[in-house]
Amino acid sequence: MGRLAIMAAMPQELQTLLDAMPDETRVRRAGPDFWVGHWEGRELVVVLSGIGKVAAATTATLLLTEFQATQILFVGVAGGLGADVQVGDVVVATELLQHDMDASPLFPRFEIPGQGLSRLPTHTALSNAVAAAATQALATGSGRRTTHALDALATQRDARVHQGLIVSGDRFVSSASESTALRQALPDALAVEMEGAALAQVCHDFGVPFAVVRTISDRADDTAHVDFGRFIDEVARHVALDIVRGTLRHGS
Repeated sequence: MGRLAIMAAMPQELQTLLDAMPDETRVRRAGPDFWVGHWEGRELVVVLSGIGKVAAATTATLLLTEFQATQILFVGVAGGLGADVQVGDVVVATELLQHDMDASPLFPRFEIPGQGLSRLPTHTALSNAVAAAATQALATGSGRRTTHALDALATQRDARVHQGLIVSGDRFVSSASESTALRQALPDALAVEMEGAALAQVCHDFGVPFAVVRTISDRADDTAHVDFGRFIDEVARHVALDIVRGTLRHGS
C-alpha cells in the first residue's frame, strides 16, 4: 500500500496527529521536521506544510524524494467562498487552481505556463475516501458547531461536506472585496487557502495521488481573523484527526 504522507497546515493539527501515533520518529530534512511512524496499520510520514505555495511545494517535494511517499493528504483550514459553504463545514477538493497565477497576455489567466491547464484534479478514490471520512466525522460530532466564540459567525445548522474546486494563492484573503472578486472570477470555487494548488502541481509532476481537505474557519471576508486560533483549537484539529483516522480505516 505504500507510505501515506500527511501535510498539516497548522501546528495544532500536526500535534494532534502526532499524539495519536504510537511510534513516531523525527527526521529533519532541509529545515522541516518530518515524523515517520505508523497508525491504524499504515506507514505514515507527517509534517507541517509551512505557509504559502513555495513552502508547500518544497515540503511536498521532500516527501516524494526523501521519504518515498506514495500518496499525500493535506489537512487544514480555509476560507469559504461558495454561497452555501459555512464556518465549520468541510470541503474536499476535486480540483485545485492558483488564483494568483496570471502570466497574461502570454498565457490565459490562471493557466500554469508550459502545462496548458489551470485546474489540477485530485485522485478520485483517495478524495472519495476522505469525503466519506469527513462525513462520518461530522456525523459523530467532531465538526458540529458548539456554543463558543464562533457563534457570532456560524449558523445553527449542522456542518456539511462539500466537494469541488479549492483555490490557492500567496495571500490571506480577508476582505469582502477580495472574496467577491474571487467569486466573480471563479464562480464554482468553494474555498480559498494558501497551499493546496502548489501541492497539486508537485504531485501532478511526479504522478503521485493526492487529496486536499479543508475545514472552513471563516468566510474569507472582513471577519476572517476573528477567533481563528480558537477555531483551530476547538474545532479544526479534532476534525482533521477524525478525517485522517477515517481515511486510514477506509484503506485508501
